[in-house]
Amino acid sequence: MNAFINVVKESFNFSGRSRRREYWMFILFTFLISIILTIIEMIFGWEITEDIGILTTLFSLIMLIPSLSVTVRRLHDTGKSGWWILISLIPLIGGIIILIFTLMDSEPGSNKYGPYPKKAA
Repeated sequence: MNAFINVVKESFNFSGRSRRREYWMFILFTFLISIILTIIEMIFGWEITEDIGILTTLFSLIMLIPSLSVTVRRLHDTGKSGWWILISLIPLIGGIIILIFTLMDSEPGSNKYGPYPKKAA
């Protein structure tokens, strides 16, 4: 939960590096919260349409900037420019490439994006 909170606190920080653990814990908690919100919407009937709920839509909009920033920092950790996030706009292939980049280990030592994050933790 701390990783999720830290990412939300650093929502507008697109510089530096994020470890794999921080990135994937953020993704996990975002996914779990979305499931809980979907269940609440189903129980109370708060859907806008059959497939779109009010709470999940608001949560997704709120999490957009933190998701982008942590992904950019994760790319920085692997030695890639944050601009690589734009490749995700290519259907299917782009998402697979970003997935591979986020699964890669940290670039050892300091790089042009900041110090080695594994030393701090």
